[in-house]
Amino acid sequence: MWDSVQAYQKLLRNRAGILLLVFGLIFTGLMHAQENVSPHNINLLTKETGVQIASFKSFDDVYDPSIQILFPSKEKATGRAVLICPGGGYSMVAGGYEGADWANYFNSLGIVTIVLKYRLPKGNYKIPVADAEAAMSMIKDSAGVWNINPDDVGIMGFSAGGHLASTIATHTQAPIKPAFQLLFYPVITLDKSFTHIGSRDNFLGKAADKELENLYSNEKQVTKDTPPAFVVLAADDQIVLPDNGINYFQALVKNKVYATLHIYPSGGHGWDFSKDFKYKEEVLFELTSWLKGLK
Repeated sequence: MWDSVQAYQKLLRNRAGILLLVFGLIFTGLMHAQENVSPHNINLLTKETGVQIASFKSFDDVYDPSIQILFPSKEKATGRAVLICPGGGYSMVAGGYEGADWANYFNSLGIVTIVLKYRLPKGNYKIPVADAEAAMSMIKDSAGVWNINPDDVGIMGFSAGGHLASTIATHTQAPIKPAFQLLFYPVITLDKSFTHIGSRDNFLGKAADKELENLYSNEKQVTKDTPPAFVVLAADDQIVLPDNGINYFQALVKNKVYATLHIYPSGGHGWDFSKDFKYKEEVLFELTSWLKGLK
């Protein structure tokens, strides 16, 4: 394990040149491929490319953090990218339906889709935060090779992944601060009165004090420099209470951050990209419009 985020990022910078050289050899072929290319995987610790990523399953799994990269066709590529943080209550990583299943949608808009398989914290919040920061650093350091605009890299999160995404949005500084954030039925607060208690305990540990709770209750960390946000949830969500997203949106508005909040009357929690979600087409329409309107 890394003793600090800084140590992790130092190793990343030292090996960035090797990564760019290796990935440059495969990038040209990728950009001439059509959409739905096989994902290219990179181990965030070893920087090895083409690795097989194990299934995103249980709390007891031990694995290296990694990213899956899915490129749009060369003709559609806009230079925009989004790093996806799947949910799972910080006890698993739901990297399919809250990750790679979104690639076709984003690729159709010319957006590079990058899915993060972060390590589970097991009470040490620094671990997933370090993984997400390392992924953002890698994307921006590799922007020239991957045909990405480093100033147009956003972050997306579902449920507990929404907490991780909003943590990166509210706690980081340039150059790794994301350009925008997309949050689906997100965990935002770690206040015991309305957090998702499993996510809170897995992230901080059950014995965490109030100071640490407040620090990672991200509705309390919003400033005028917080990235623009698209927040969406269902009013009948009984797993992650709607107050999480609502309070975050109110904090964004108070700080004059460009933001939108969509609340659908039903759907509960975890509807992700499911065709069974009644309002799927509405969500995709609103998200597409919002993304196209970003400056």
